[in-house]
Amino acid sequence: MTNRRDFLQTTTALAGALGLFISFPLAAQETEKASRPSYPKDFNAYLRIGPDGRVGCFVGKVEMGQGSMTALAMLAAEELDVPLDRVDMLMGDTDLCPWDGGTWGSLSVWQFGPVLRGAAAEARAVLLQLAAERLGVATVRLQVKEGVVAVLGAPDRHVAYGDLVAGQRIERHLQDVKPKAVKQFSLVGKDAARKDGRAKVTGAAQYTADILPPGTLHACLLRPPAHGARLSTVDTSAAELVPGVKVLHNGDTVAVLHAKPDVAREALGRVKATFASSPSTVDDASIFAHLLKTAPPLKELVAKGSIAAGEAATEHRHEATYLNAYVAHAPMEPHTAVAQWDKGRLTVWASTQAPFLLKSQLVQALGLKAQDVRVITPFLGGGFGGKGGAPQAIEAARLARMAGTPVQVTWSRKEEFFLDTFRPAAVVKVHAGLDKAGRVSYWQHDVTAAGEAESSPVYAFEHQRIRSSGSWMGGNPPGMHPFAVGAWRAPAANTNVFASESHMDALAAKAKVDPLAFRLKHLQNPRLAHVLQTAAKAFGWTPKPAPSGRGWGVACAEHRETMVAAMAEVVVDRKTGEVRVKRVVVAQDMGVVVNPDGARQQVEGCVTMGLGYALTEEVRFKNGQVLDDNFDTYRIPRFAQVPSIQTILIDNPDLPAQGGGEPAIVLMGALIANAIHDAVGARLLHLPMTPARVKQALKA
Repeated sequence: MTNRRDFLQTTTALAGALGLFISFPLAAQETEKASRPSYPKDFNAYLRIGPDGRVGCFVGKVEMGQGSMTALAMLAAEELDVPLDRVDMLMGDTDLCPWDGGTWGSLSVWQFGPVLRGAAAEARAVLLQLAAERLGVATVRLQVKEGVVAVLGAPDRHVAYGDLVAGQRIERHLQDVKPKAVKQFSLVGKDAARKDGRAKVTGAAQYTADILPPGTLHACLLRPPAHGARLSTVDTSAAELVPGVKVLHNGDTVAVLHAKPDVAREALGRVKATFASSPSTVDDASIFAHLLKTAPPLKELVAKGSIAAGEAATEHRHEATYLNAYVAHAPMEPHTAVAQWDKGRLTVWASTQAPFLLKSQLVQALGLKAQDVRVITPFLGGGFGGKGGAPQAIEAARLARMAGTPVQVTWSRKEEFFLDTFRPAAVVKVHAGLDKAGRVSYWQHDVTAAGEAESSPVYAFEHQRIRSSGSWMGGNPPGMHPFAVGAWRAPAANTNVFASESHMDALAAKAKVDPLAFRLKHLQNPRLAHVLQTAAKAFGWTPKPAPSGRGWGVACAEHRETMVAAMAEVVVDRKTGEVRVKRVVVAQDMGVVVNPDGARQQVEGCVTMGLGYALTEEVRFKNGQVLDDNFDTYRIPRFAQVPSIQTILIDNPDLPAQGGGEPAIVLMGALIANAIHDAVGARLLHLPMTPARVKQALKA
């Protein structure tokens, strides 16, 4: 446990180690930067060099298990020519870090990486100038090694970064400084141990729930039994009799607070309340017809060639409707926040992927000035897109103001499922044809409720039409979804790729050709073709039309400018409908790979989490009530279900680093569906592919 004084002392000590001095108003400076939605140009916003030569790297991104703490530190260390272990990362603090839009969408290295590299490259160039002046030589006669600048041929003439800066802010700037070329890298591209690894395996890592300022009360809030149910009556008298309990009631907000979380939850159980019924009448069986009925009109995204002309040249048609259920984020760490008021200034510690966005929301919700709000994000125990918002932080801030004491709000597992912003249930209708030569003659893809990402095929189809209606991003008519929806691991892409890659497999089967050869026949992208061929070689793929009985599947995609292909081998139990995935091979071309070990971890995580939405994960609900509220009925993958995973990272140094965190997960639904079809000849169109659905498909 850590109280506020200990936490602030730790922060102050870290700031001193990083060269933070009160000689300049860092907090005010960064608060001003946070008010505008763009990355600052001044490299001092990102980097501080202490007297001991340690480098403080300040970024608005957060670490939630994806490894950005290590990858970003590697980029800074590479450009500055300092050892990785001398880079100290401070992340997700709106007072100390420069503005950032949020940690999601594989953007940390892909989009923010060049910003950080540019800042570090300029800082290094300035330090070389300062060293040249100190040593009395031209910069071309200097070299840098491990943060020490030395004269070429005279290594005894040197000066360290720490001595050059002496803990002060660097005021000099240079224009048009280019980062290193790939061939100059000495650190990037090599495996590096995670900077957060030791803290996490020893238990020293702090999460939001570990932050407990003196006097903190734990708050439990009254929740409705179903989405859309409104509070009618409430009686808190029994809860108020519990010693030490404080009950707060403001409108529909009813909260019970106590110094011990278990006592607060017990007291909440004594609150008597009645609710008006939810107006929602849909359930997990009727939702798909409901979506098609209530979604806005289809919007045309791509219109290429002529569908009519393609149909006229068609010998064989194939139409199918693909469905996916609502999926929960189900992070191990539930939404948590701690709020503390001090002389009108609010500090919030929150498990959020977007601390600066949360700061803006707190300013608006509580009528505050930007300089009076600070958000700090410690380590996150998983986010997956579900912690882009942080409603628990708004709750904690309001309750702390009402109670006059720090308040922690930690959602229970039941609340985590009930209040989640699920991946939306969706419907994708694809119809396409084959001409006499066995080529795709036309392609139409209509997606409802998921969104547009990766709805356009990666293949060269002469005649195609892509349309979309509704989105995880919002703008949906009221009542279209019975509860909130939002981003979930490569949002919309996993839905659309499931449909398109399943349909490509079905067309290959109709043409009676090998599914890999069929894909290569329709590809004009040499990067993706190379990735497919690389995966096939590693997997040991031999051509054969499906279903072959082998249980082999293939799928490919382009996501975040990364090319990815995967092959899988499955075994299907015809009696029980159980699917066991034996092995998965993934090949990924993501350009320059900053930390190969971290990239492999990301791919393995995508495969494992992808097994969940492919085979077991779905949210059951009825009339606004979420029926799954814990892991006993909501089944995420178990260790015993994880297959052998082989990851091949394609060497492509001529391409800057692209998004690498999520491409592999978009394939998993189609990959497993295609392998099931190859094994038993049954085509699964509904995710997840549960044993019951597998048996139903076998009967059909």
